[in-house]
Amino acid sequence: MLVPIFTLKLNHKINPRMVAVGKYDGIHPCLTAATQAGKVFIHNPHTRGQRPVAHRLSQSTQDSDISLLNINQAVSCLTAGTLGPNTTGHTLLVGSQTNLLAYDVHDNADIFYKEVTDGANAIVLGKLGDNQSPLAIIGGNCALQGFDYEGNDQFWTVTGDNVRSLVLCDFTGDGKNELLVGSEDFDIRVFREDELVTEMAENETVTSLCHMHGSRFGYALANGTVGVYDRTARYWRIKSKNHAMSIHAFDLNADGVVELITGWSNGKIDARSDRTGEVIFKDNFSSSVAGVVEGDYRMDGQIQLICTSVEGEVRGYLPASKEMKGNLMDASVEQDLIRELSQRKQNLLLELRNYEEKDKVVYGDVTQCHTFAVVDAFGCHWMTINICLTQAAPSVSEGEAKMGVIPANTQLQTALSVRRATESQRAHIELNISTPNETIIRAVLIFAEGIFEGESHVVHPSAQNLSGCVRVPIIPPKDIPVDLHIKAFVGGKTSTQFHVFEITRQLPRFSMYDLNVDPSAAQPTGRVTFSINDRPQRVVMWLNQTFLLPEGIDSPDITFTAQRSGGLLRINMQPSGEITLSTNDIDLAGDLVQSLASFLAIEDLQADADFPAYFKELRATLTEVDEFHSVHQKLTAAMADHSNYIRNMLVQAEDARLMGDWRTMKKRYIELYDLNRDLINEYKIRSNNHNALLACLKSVNQAIQRAGRLRVGKPKNQVITACRDAIKNNNINALFKIMKAGTASS
Repeated sequence: MLVPIFTLKLNHKINPRMVAVGKYDGIHPCLTAATQAGKVFIHNPHTRGQRPVAHRLSQSTQDSDISLLNINQAVSCLTAGTLGPNTTGHTLLVGSQTNLLAYDVHDNADIFYKEVTDGANAIVLGKLGDNQSPLAIIGGNCALQGFDYEGNDQFWTVTGDNVRSLVLCDFTGDGKNELLVGSEDFDIRVFREDELVTEMAENETVTSLCHMHGSRFGYALANGTVGVYDRTARYWRIKSKNHAMSIHAFDLNADGVVELITGWSNGKIDARSDRTGEVIFKDNFSSSVAGVVEGDYRMDGQIQLICTSVEGEVRGYLPASKEMKGNLMDASVEQDLIRELSQRKQNLLLELRNYEEKDKVVYGDVTQCHTFAVVDAFGCHWMTINICLTQAAPSVSEGEAKMGVIPANTQLQTALSVRRATESQRAHIELNISTPNETIIRAVLIFAEGIFEGESHVVHPSAQNLSGCVRVPIIPPKDIPVDLHIKAFVGGKTSTQFHVFEITRQLPRFSMYDLNVDPSAAQPTGRVTFSINDRPQRVVMWLNQTFLLPEGIDSPDITFTAQRSGGLLRINMQPSGEITLSTNDIDLAGDLVQSLASFLAIEDLQADADFPAYFKELRATLTEVDEFHSVHQKLTAAMADHSNYIRNMLVQAEDARLMGDWRTMKKRYIELYDLNRDLINEYKIRSNNHNALLACLKSVNQAIQRAGRLRVGKPKNQVITACRDAIKNNNINALFKIMKAGTASS
């Protein structure tokens, strides 16, 4: 069993996911973490008594090894690393919802302090693409922004939703770092500088990302899922009822390959193989894990894995020795293994008994007979089904049917169809599962990501409704392709044992769109138009692959009804290759453009677009942004004036107290109380105004992202850059011209 080589008890609570190790003097590693009340503590046991106090940095009264950095705002993210080109020590970077601070801890000085209107939810430090100097990249309100050592804005782009996690790694294998972005819209996006390379859809908010090695990276979701990707291929994933608070790559078992270290909300620390997800080590804290980092904290030339809890407990682990190489599981894990083997033994005994019983009945040749264990999404065993695969004769006797024998021609058939909303049921996709003979389906298990709660769904018809057909309503929340893994238990009406049929069916990306169109439906006013150099048959192939279409569709001119919104979607292709997508949903238009461009392998695509209703809402939002900015400036000025009044009143009140003028002192303190109350009320108004401003800025950033998704490649990047320049110059007319035509020039 691997045990910690050092344990610390710090008298400071630690904010989750806000832990780093920095060598601020270039030599000594210091544990750094955000704590409550807008402070960052720096634990440095290496140079006691050598740290001066500055305007931001102060000595902790509870621990002589800890210095406190006063941020005076709630810290939302932090990291430490090399930012300057010629600096010897690391730079501490601290983000809040309004500012980014780059701080030189060794010299106790601000390097830069920048206002970030989109906030800073996540931060990463390193080289991106062709940039030769490191950048401090922050992810905030649907935007990504990178700063160099002098605080200059060197990188900016937008992403689909609020950013929750960032990591740099060589995703494409070209020797240059790409930026991986996890966001609240469940996507992991990969940026080569400001160009979107690819995206992977998950089924929950992506809360953590970490680079493993090469193009392999780990991820964690808000629903308790952790796993590993190699580029776009997912190696493995597991799901827990607890939340993954922090993930980190570290070679804990000395096999030369890093493991995925996960710290959980219940205090558990585990290390999993990057190839299989097998647990090779685990330990427990008494409270939730706050962060997992690494560093040579004992200054002995060996890198330790450092784990921290929210209560301030710190443990350091050394990699296993060569003698311990491999699995580091402790006794409690061995007990889990014993229980698992015991369960497997019971299943094998049950299977053996089935063989013995079947020998008593004469029926077709048995080709396979075994036991099927059904588990839930968390791997817990809850049902055992006896399976007999036989080469049975077409006619089956009553005794044989009871034993689960079914006709040899039994097959599982599936069909998908779109069903419109009724008074009793929402619009949905109907999955029809059936058999071609008199057999019945006793139960159906469907596993699918992002559709069912817990990712699995069980249909178990009552005894009165048993038949050879089961209909399952499916409501995909987003336009993404989903694999449906179906297991059906099939047998006779009197069967006590059932055959298990397994089949996988893919739900197309745009499945919630019906060909049945209401003639009275309003025609869409929004549209996007572009030209391709490809045959109409290729577009028809794309339609058949991404929509639920009946057989025989041979034209790219087609109209759908969107079952979620009720609006129309019209696709039209001219002989010249010009395609027009007509819809009022700009998100749908962007998804269609990206899907078609991916299918046809189009690298660059320019488009003309017009979405009158959406652009009208955006114009109103931009007006609100100007109003919120104006109110913000007025409130800031008023609060500054009130602060000066309070200072003067306090001096006058103290003067009156010293002179014994109690009447004047009482009067000044009453006025001081009233001013302070007004100041608190103004701060509340200013806070509400700021939150409303952030919501509007998020809408603006999303609008830029949506305008970009109507194009592909270089035209997309040009639209995003030009839109940002138009907003910075407050040129609203140019902004809308860019969104429509792709360029500001007429």
